[in-house]
Amino acid sequence: MKSDKRIVLAYSGGLDTSIILKWLQENYNAEVICYTADIGQEINKRKIISNAKKFGVKNIVIKDLKNDFVKNYVFPMLRAHAIYEGVYLLGTSIARPLIAKDQIRVAKKFKAYAVSHGATGKGNDQVRFELGYHYFDPKIKIIAPWRIWKLKSRTDLINYAKKHGIEIPKDKKGAPPFSVDDNLFHTSTEGKLLENPKNSAPEFIYQRTKSPEKSPNKSTTVTIHFKNSDPVGINGNIYNPVKLLEKLNTLAGNNGIGRVDLVENRFLGIKSRGVYETPGGTLLMHAHRAIESVTLDKETMHKKEKIMPRYSELVYNGYWFSKERIKLQKIVDLRKSKVNGLVKLKLYKGNITIISRVTKSSAYSQKKVSFEENKSFNKSNVERFIDYHKKKLRN
Repeated sequence: MKSDKRIVLAYSGGLDTSIILKWLQENYNAEVICYTADIGQEINKRKIISNAKKFGVKNIVIKDLKNDFVKNYVFPMLRAHAIYEGVYLLGTSIARPLIAKDQIRVAKKFKAYAVSHGATGKGNDQVRFELGYHYFDPKIKIIAPWRIWKLKSRTDLINYAKKHGIEIPKDKKGAPPFSVDDNLFHTSTEGKLLENPKNSAPEFIYQRTKSPEKSPNKSTTVTIHFKNSDPVGINGNIYNPVKLLEKLNTLAGNNGIGRVDLVENRFLGIKSRGVYETPGGTLLMHAHRAIESVTLDKETMHKKEKIMPRYSELVYNGYWFSKERIKLQKIVDLRKSKVNGLVKLKLYKGNITIISRVTKSSAYSQKKVSFEENKSFNKSNVERFIDYHKKKLRN
């Protein structure tokens, strides 16, 4: 179909986006450009290209964003200790703003009038993508097929795929797959039997973590080096952000670390159940909190703890580029230059134990805390301190 109009589709090459590609061609008088962001997911570039070409797509863009993703999205979020509803490390949430940003870059390059995504009409990702699109181009047209087409279910999608000769992948049990999202930071699995919270998650859905029962019977130790609040090395070796996270993913995954099974409250108000695997991120969260405990003052640490729930909610809801999130990030990073040192961890069958913290920081005073040394701490001040708070208690 020849047309001066262009649509840039966020395209994975999988079932859903292949159906969307065909549907866009059937319903819009426009050339569809396929865009794939490589953020560390399992990716087959040849298959993406061949699948798109089957539908006559001429322009296929695959952009490597892994370093940008880890350095400028994952690491800032980890510095904030962002955890949504107590357990979720926001692996899907943090990826969407970057994809949306780069998709708009491609749309501007090809002078496209519209962008499209494959997020469902009940999920959070439609909000995250579209807030990102709007931030970088408020005038761009957004096509969200799941909200406007007549395909109402997974069964409808499969029937549509069969009709148009679109390959239907199978899971390890030979059935249509679960809904899976993955990137360098995490993997999430939703749908099918997981939709009933009564059902336990089958072992075969886990992709990057061993079960604790099958992990090694001997513990593994790992030392993570932090500089200016970001991880820069493992066991004495310096790595770039991507390589560092890859190595920690392998270490943690082999030791059964990073699994979470949760029912979360979506932005739209629906509860959903999912299984998440964030092995390297779980290690980094533990290690970062440990290095901050010996490098930051009480006021800074407690201020970070107070803003963390709001920061996490903003990321979850798609407000990464908002003024509020950026303002909170500045608070998070105010003392990051002080967060330097080494944290040694022991990994064993799904558990993480802090073994040691090493830093040149003076925030932790062994003299003041020691039971053997009393000269550097004036105990007479304690009585005045307690008396003050006795009065305050009754006010």
